Amino acid sequence: MESIDLLVLRTARDWLRAGERVVLVTVARTWGSSPRPVGSMMALRNDGRVVGSVSGGCIEDDLIQRYTTANGAAGLPQQLPERVRYGVSADEAHRFGLPCGGTLELVMEFMPAVEPLEDLLARLEAGQLVRRQLDLGTGQVSLENTATPEQFSFDGQSMSSTLGPGYRMLLIGAGALAEYLAVMAQFNGFQVTLCDPRPQHLEGWSVPGVERIRAMPDDVVRAFAADVRSCIIALTHDPRLDDLALLEALQRPAFYIGAIGSRRNSQERRRRLIEHFGETEQSLRRLRGPIGLYIGSKTPPEIAVSVMAEVLAAKNAVALPDELSISQAKARDDVQRCA
Repeated sequence: MESIDLLVLRTARDWLRAGERVVLVTVARTWGSSPRPVGSMMALRNDGRVVGSVSGGCIEDDLIQRYTTANGAAGLPQQLPERVRYGVSADEAHRFGLPCGGTLELVMEFMPAVEPLEDLLARLEAGQLVRRQLDLGTGQVSLENTATPEQFSFDGQSMSSTLGPGYRMLLIGAGALAEYLAVMAQFNGFQVTLCDPRPQHLEGWSVPGVERIRAMPDDVVRAFAADVRSCIIALTHDPRLDDLALLEALQRPAFYIGAIGSRRNSQERRRRLIEHFGETEQSLRRLRGPIGLYIGSKTPPEIAVSVMAEVLAAKNAVALPDELSISQAKARDDVQRCA
């Protein structure tokens, strides 16, 4: 399952190629609560078809009503980009289903040029990180490769967003937990790769859409070439497979690196990496374990929910409270049992 950004851009490109009239809509600014974050996109076709989302649905319905032939409107115009604001008054917020006090401003790109979309998609499909900048005064789009993701920005005249290759997840070790986690990751737009050198484990794999690699995990991690939109998770419970792979992973800029295991096993892993491989507490600061959020999970699907939630929090740069740390929560439980 590809990311929603790529789906919107690819669909807009395909519609324009087919001679359809299209508007590319982007959430440019929000005030108060908002259903979708800045940078969220959707493509709207002249007949009312929509891909992507800028709200919970009511604003999409209003855009269809105002701009397309689906409800008798004149259809999408050919003009320079314009700004549209929703939710300025309490009545509008109620009408469009915005949260209390919520306001958002949209940028409408009418009939965006096909060539820049083609160029952008080609770069994204090649794994590049790209800054897309729109000049609202001229409608011109500029593209620039970049090494660092930047925050979405909009000053009323220029809109800049960093778009990159889809998020990727490398799972080390086939098994029930890996299967549940792979399904959840795909639903969240991750491209999932599974590696396991043990043929008896790979043979039972049943999740479609996952690249399976039978090789030593450290070699796979090296070839995976993790970037800032990648995460690497070791699930084998076997230090002969996990340890070298984690050492390789820590040399990469992946946003999440972790390994399954109890508090004791996680401590033993850190001890091994320090004593036998020259690591330090500082060099291991990015290694997560035990992984997941503390939700009392016991079964593989529940543990997968816990791990996926932590991965998404890391992806979205959300600082989690200590209460959700498995190590700290279980330490508190130990104290309470001894009291």
